[in-house]
Amino acid sequence: MKIVRRDFVPDGPGSVKMVPDEADDLWLAYNLIAEGDSVLAVTVRKVLREAASGGRDAERVKLKLEIKVEAMDYDKEGSVLRIRGKNILENEHVKIGAFHTLEIELHRPFVLRKEVWDSLALDVLRQASDPTASADLGVVLMQEGLASIFLVGKSVTTTRSRIEASIPRKHGPAVAGYDKALNKFFENVLQAFLKHIDFKVVRCAVVASPGFTKDQFHRHLMLEAERKQLRTIIENKSRIILVHTTSGYKHSLREVLDAPNVMNMIKDTKAAQEVRVLKDFFTMLSNEPARACYGPKHVEVAHERMAVQTLLITDELFRNADVVTRKKYVNFVKSVKASGGTAHIFSSMHVSGEQLAQLTGIAAILRFPLPDLEDIEM
Repeated sequence: MKIVRRDFVPDGPGSVKMVPDEADDLWLAYNLIAEGDSVLAVTVRKVLREAASGGRDAERVKLKLEIKVEAMDYDKEGSVLRIRGKNILENEHVKIGAFHTLEIELHRPFVLRKEVWDSLALDVLRQASDPTASADLGVVLMQEGLASIFLVGKSVTTTRSRIEASIPRKHGPAVAGYDKALNKFFENVLQAFLKHIDFKVVRCAVVASPGFTKDQFHRHLMLEAERKQLRTIIENKSRIILVHTTSGYKHSLREVLDAPNVMNMIKDTKAAQEVRVLKDFFTMLSNEPARACYGPKHVEVAHERMAVQTLLITDELFRNADVVTRKKYVNFVKSVKASGGTAHIFSSMHVSGEQLAQLTGIAAILRFPLPDLEDIEM
């Protein structure tokens, strides 16, 4: 995210002008913008003009609108953030108070105004403007006849391509048909790999599958790279890692992120930190259940007793339309940090965030056991 201008008071009012450069930036903007904020941007609208013939012609004109935010929708596949609300900036084509939808797209500047830039908003802004943050990992997750290519960024995991093929069974006279179908499938995956995985951006590319599919595809990849002199593959072959997974479906991404050889490549990234912390939580829940808890009530009681060592919370909880609820969670995170604990805000657009959301979206690793928490109703 490019930050063009900042003009605000911490815990007070102000505005920031920014330009989203990548899909992750739109997700961060989605987390940054709250109901009641206002967003100023240029939009295009069709208007009717008087024509020389005496009729009226439709003409597309650029308008500067400022919307008081009432609702938002993030389209990760289309890389568009849609903001709905009432216009509060007068112009000749849209009245004040008229409902309008602003579409914030990549490379399109906008200004965000808030009455209160709280600590969570400042953290998101700091993360958004970090020049070292980008897509960390490219993943080809596959099994025979099915492959998906994912890009794992600092906040968003996006599906870039899905390849499906019918592969005949490998036995008897059908072996030749099997080999031909498999080679065609691998070639389609290779073309998608070349199109979507940029080694100038990602730290490494992972090919993952159950069984030997990953090894067969890797062999095809290397042979074709030599035959066709695909420099991007040849020069980066040491950054292509093979990982075993139990399936070729998206939920196996967590196995990819948990693999030691992948962790070594991305250990300082946000996605890797989330996976590591969540794994620590589940290990504690399994081995010392009195030192792990989840659910708002249990975590709040644990914090009241100064027991929270590590807080795990999803960004979804901060997008509550109720300002009081959002403020409650913002203050809760600040309070945990002030008492010497650490807080990890999980992206709900990563597989680890999805896992945490299934546990109510909030959990904690405790400094000391609290066995009586189980007696408190969730």
